[in-house]
Amino acid sequence: MPARRHAIAALAALGLIFSASAVGHAQTPNPKQTEALATYEHALGDFKSILAERRGQIDAKQPLPNLPGQALYLARVAVISAYKDLTDAMPSRIGRPNKFEIPPAYFDADIEPLIDEYGRLFDIMEAPPANAQNSATPFKDVVDLAVAIARAKGLAPDHAQAAGRISLGLFFAETNGKQNVRNGRSNTYMGSFQTGPSEDRNGHRKWEAIKADIAAVDPELSARDDKEEAHARGTDHRFNHWTNVRDGLMNAHAEVFREIPAIVKTLPDPIDQMKLFELIQIVPTPTRSALKSGDLLNYRVSSPTIMKHLRNNSIFAFGQADRARSSASFREILAAMWLFNRKFERAMAKYAEIRGR
Repeated sequence: MPARRHAIAALAALGLIFSASAVGHAQTPNPKQTEALATYEHALGDFKSILAERRGQIDAKQPLPNLPGQALYLARVAVISAYKDLTDAMPSRIGRPNKFEIPPAYFDADIEPLIDEYGRLFDIMEAPPANAQNSATPFKDVVDLAVAIARAKGLAPDHAQAAGRISLGLFFAETNGKQNVRNGRSNTYMGSFQTGPSEDRNGHRKWEAIKADIAAVDPELSARDDKEEAHARGTDHRFNHWTNVRDGLMNAHAEVFREIPAIVKTLPDPIDQMKLFELIQIVPTPTRSALKSGDLLNYRVSSPTIMKHLRNNSIFAFGQADRARSSASFREILAAMWLFNRKFERAMAKYAEIRGR
């Protein structure tokens, strides 16, 4: 019996040795994992560095470089991309959920404070000019204008309300619901709906063409428009909240409002509806083609230029696997727009608040 007990003990000890060896081996990163970890740590260091640099410049009231937000944006993309590559190589690094509702495989919740600082810096860099003409009711303005435009285009009341809800989502997507802001990454796109000068002029022309129809469906809104137009005369219309929202909607979205009855059937989720209209803002031509195709969700884009535009707007932008995509269906594009989810949820809550009054 003692010999048997000794044999069992020896086998147990041997098992522990092998077990410890296996654990140690599993915890030793392979070269790909080591490289991914080093890349992430480098990207994180760069992100912290540019945040500190820009904060120092702002606090010291030093002149900022041209497009002061671009370096911050690229550093944020790099850190999220590097983390996704790290979790692809080491799935055990996928952590807890984060308050930004970014998929945990893409984002380490421990760096939430850095993203908070990122947002604060952009708030400063994109602050409206001193002569900006704010509205006391910026969210309601967006809804009211969109509903009036949709009604003038012949939509039924429920679909016109959908246009209002969708347009409020666009306001949050473009500026986080902040009126008359500038753009830290562009010298062209400005205002509540982030339009360029030519887009603003085009929208204004289209508005003038339907102004009589607007007056017929909503005389009160038409009268408000006359006051805002007079107020903005001689200034950049993009820095009057009302006129920029109006012209932005007319430029890019008003014609597509007619498609809302079909869109809500194909995309019953209101957030998906908002995503689709945001794609009209980002990649208008293929989005309109997809709508006309009769098979919206399976319509595929493969143009390198279009894929680049998507990536430049945080769609398929993070990690080697996403960035290697050469094509995508609209179903895949909508699913990849997870960075917009939180913005659109806020828009939905604000819309419910407005309509609950």
